[in-house]
Amino acid sequence: MTGTPAPVTRYAAVTGAGSGIGQACALALAAAGWGVALLGRRAEPLQATAALAGAAAARCLAVPCDVGDEDQVRAAFTRIEAAFGRLDLLFNNAGIGLAAQTPDEVSGADWRRIVDANLNGSFYCLSQAFRIMRRQQPQGGRIINNGSISAYAPRPGSIGYTATKHAISGLTRAAALDGRAFDIAVGQLDIGNAASEMTERMAQGILQADGSTRAEARMDLACVVDAFMTMAGLPLSANMLFVNVMATRMPFVGRG
Repeated sequence: MTGTPAPVTRYAAVTGAGSGIGQACALALAAAGWGVALLGRRAEPLQATAALAGAAAARCLAVPCDVGDEDQVRAAFTRIEAAFGRLDLLFNNAGIGLAAQTPDEVSGADWRRIVDANLNGSFYCLSQAFRIMRRQQPQGGRIINNGSISAYAPRPGSIGYTATKHAISGLTRAAALDGRAFDIAVGQLDIGNAASEMTERMAQGILQADGSTRAEARMDLACVVDAFMTMAGLPLSANMLFVNVMATRMPFVGRG
């Protein structure tokens, strides 16, 4: 039986939506009836994500944007607000890593690049989402930051990634506190070894804290999507401040 699709009543923005975790979560939102703005540096992967949404593609808006560029982020969220009229959810997912290096081997340029992508970009997007959510009617919304297992424990040679992910935890706590007055719920999803392009090297073998190199267990990306959608579906009267979803057998508890 077919009929007129239900009108879209909830709108989300997902950064890093062209692949991996961002793509999977954006597609889940679209399938659940959300209007979804897909943010990423290049238009082609975003358009490919929208195409994967099938019949829900009409609810997807591709918005090319480098999250590390404040002006581009401001323009992207201005476009989202104009297209959707409101914003109910931001998934601050975009981020990059660096090759394993000791602190003395990390260049200033690489340090600035990872801080721009992982920390500054998350702040720029959170700030713009906060602006929209605070002034819209009904007021409020939800922001979910991708923190990573590295928000708690480092890997060898990961000072840039680990420092930015620890900082994301501070961003989450401060924004959650500031959001209370405006019904803006801010939480963090800390992910460990989801099967994606970014974790291929972990399946092949990666340096451990004891100096050995070993393959690590990974979990299906669907597990991350399930956790994310649970957080996204909560009423604004409830918040999951920190959620950790990880491959059961990965070396996290007791790492080092």
